[in-house]
Amino acid sequence: MTAARIAILPGDGIGPEVVDAAVLVLRAAAEQFKLSLQFSTHAIGAAAVARYGDPFPPDTRAGVQAADAVLLGAVGDPSLDSAPRPLKPESGLLALRALLGVYANLRPVAIHPSLITSSPIRPERLQGTDLLIVRELTGGLYYGEPRSNDGDTAVNTLRYTREEITRVAHLAFKAARGRRRRLVSVDKANVLETSQLWRQVVTDVARGYPDVELEHLYVDYAAMRLVSDPSSIDVLLTENMFGDILSDEAAVLAGSLGLLPSASLGNGPGLYEPIHGSAPPLAGKDVANPIGTIASGAMLLRYSLGAGKAAEAIEAAVAGALAAGARTRDIAREGDVVLGTRAMAERVALLVGAA
Repeated sequence: MTAARIAILPGDGIGPEVVDAAVLVLRAAAEQFKLSLQFSTHAIGAAAVARYGDPFPPDTRAGVQAADAVLLGAVGDPSLDSAPRPLKPESGLLALRALLGVYANLRPVAIHPSLITSSPIRPERLQGTDLLIVRELTGGLYYGEPRSNDGDTAVNTLRYTREEITRVAHLAFKAARGRRRRLVSVDKANVLETSQLWRQVVTDVARGYPDVELEHLYVDYAAMRLVSDPSSIDVLLTENMFGDILSDEAAVLAGSLGLLPSASLGNGPGLYEPIHGSAPPLAGKDVANPIGTIASGAMLLRYSLGAGKAAEAIEAAVAGALAAGARTRDIAREGDVVLGTRAMAERVALLVGAA
């Protein structure tokens, strides 16, 4: 059997710890389901700047292009906040997404029953919440040109093409067909011309999916709906910056940023990462929650390797560990036994091995 090639990009801060945790669980799944996985590790972000003077060096570019899938920890380091843009860790991340052509970011948000009281949102509002955010990932303000900052005036360009919107809309409608067949498209069409195009194109694409109910929302109202009536949302489709903000807001529903995974898909290798940042103050302390990265590994198995049963086993193991009271510091309540990053991963891996 040919081994599936997985490029590991640990990144910065807590990235190496949560990625090591996810690899532990992936190895357990590979053994249990007779999968052949080959891992290679490459630097990105501040770690790559320190070693190569480049947040996305040539070796890493070659490694991800040769891979079947990419697992990323997180990038970011406050010591580079004032660095020139080409040396910022985030520039490496944007270059990685552009190289892979991963135009659609999928961020599922579901509430583990055992954690329903961990969110600041009242439990009765959270009942039945199971949504998927589909964020356009390679267009909009983050990539638009021109961009500049001369110290007195700064410019960013918000740009979208019909093609960019069409391809991510198709992916979102197909995802809705496999769920509850409802899609909310988020924009600011009362103010922005790009949003007017967005709404027009999504409406055009919707004609090919008559079985999916389409609703358009302005982003400000969508933000309110996410916390006031989250169970009413099935698939939420939006552009790059709005999706970045709304998906972090949605993490409040689950109770912690550390719980949520993501998959970035396009026409080549998929990119999988937790939605949280590098959290430098927590680095090296074995306290970070690895579940978001472990669940990202499950998405990697499902979307890039077609190993659905192994992905389901990991997701069931995460749910089982939480139901049995396994907690990291971010989701623990008074009286809970708190596990470290590695111990939580070992608990999940043990359950995967028993699947």
